[in-house]
Amino acid sequence: MAAAPDDDAAGGSSSRLRLRVVDTTLVTPAGPALPPLSLPLTFFDVKWLHLPPVERVFFYRLSSPEAANVDTILAAFKDSLSQALRVFYPLAGHIVLPVASRHELVYRPGDAVPFTTAEYDLDMDDLVSYDDPVSVRRLAPLVPQLPKGRAVLAVQATLLLRRRSLALGVTVHHSACDGASSTHFLHTWAAAARAGAPPPPPPVIVDRIPDSRGLYDIYLKSLPPIISDDAFEFVSKPPSSFEDRLLATFTLPRSLQESIKGVVASEAARRGITPPRCSSMLATYAFIWSCYCRSRSGSGSKTTSYFLFSVDHRARLMKSAVPATYFGNCLCPAIAAAPEEEVAAAGIAGLLAACAAVAAALEEEVREGAQDTWHACVDRVKQAVASGSLLSVAGSPRFRLYDVDFGLGRPAKVEMVSAAKSGAMPIAEARVGGGVEVGVSLPAADGAMERFQKSFADGIACLSLCD
Repeated sequence: MAAAPDDDAAGGSSSRLRLRVVDTTLVTPAGPALPPLSLPLTFFDVKWLHLPPVERVFFYRLSSPEAANVDTILAAFKDSLSQALRVFYPLAGHIVLPVASRHELVYRPGDAVPFTTAEYDLDMDDLVSYDDPVSVRRLAPLVPQLPKGRAVLAVQATLLLRRRSLALGVTVHHSACDGASSTHFLHTWAAAARAGAPPPPPPVIVDRIPDSRGLYDIYLKSLPPIISDDAFEFVSKPPSSFEDRLLATFTLPRSLQESIKGVVASEAARRGITPPRCSSMLATYAFIWSCYCRSRSGSGSKTTSYFLFSVDHRARLMKSAVPATYFGNCLCPAIAAAPEEEVAAAGIAGLLAACAAVAAALEEEVREGAQDTWHACVDRVKQAVASGSLLSVAGSPRFRLYDVDFGLGRPAKVEMVSAAKSGAMPIAEARVGGGVEVGVSLPAADGAMERFQKSFADGIACLSLCD
């Protein structure tokens, strides 16, 4: 059950805002009972056991007829969830801790997903914006906690003020599957909710990725020992447990991405060096990282700044590629590193430094023989986190989050609350017009968001002068 926000999250209101839970029901996979299933976690999965779950909220505006028929809408959500769980039934299961073997994702007949219905005293326009930052504490009550027993999926449908909009919160633990798999499930669920919509292809569930290098044991030893305690639970941060942050959305249209690629190539040519690889995605990473470093207090220091993003290895792992519909995790981190003063440099210099470092990190991760360095993957992430200057990416434009339509139309906004809590950078396709939208979450108290907004505006102004 989600917790109510505190008074600070209410913007100092004298009346305490509350999220009221109406009911919680358990949704089982549709149809006849499915057989038991135990999926051993792979080395790709085990890395996520100690981390909080992934939390997303989809916001939908309701027309007047829809607002008057919310009971029918909620019943349809539950029925279509049941149909989707028939295909993705491991998501109704639990992580089981080993006695003398590996952690497993286990499904047993009767396992179910909690579906919570709630009401919240804020309207959608108080919670999401493309123009102004919003309080992460206000968003946090919209995502459900995972129930005890190391369940991996929970859902919450929240009716917002006067039922003019609906927020669908989905919490999935990353040890069960990565973003490609969890959004595959969401698209399957949404298709089941739309009469006549063709479903996506089913997931490949049973096949497991082999571990010829013994990476599972290497990763497990580097993680907190508590994850092998039978009392260990998956816990996300409730609103009152973290410093409030502001979340703002920054859109980089295709034209801006093309400008970044162009000026990076031109600056490299002017310096007489080979231009770094600069796809639209890498251009986005470089631009945001450079803005972030410039906005930090004391930027220009000699510290090393890190930028972490995930690489999906489904298409490149082993001689025969892992299927695109593989259910589970298939990610490794690419970690860019550069002196912060170089990435924070004004003008095109900082952008070129950021792009070169990001491109080098990607090339290192996808090069022939890169798998031979995977044993050090967790330790490299720990080093980057310990530096105090790390920006990491969550999500991908490839997930098509704005196409998740349950019959209410496309979502008006999608937020990754878990990333906003931690300060990671959620990224998705732009809702309209192409390009991408990036979420930036910064502490609410020290003017960090204002500094980033200025850095972002200055970066765009610099690009316009160089075009």
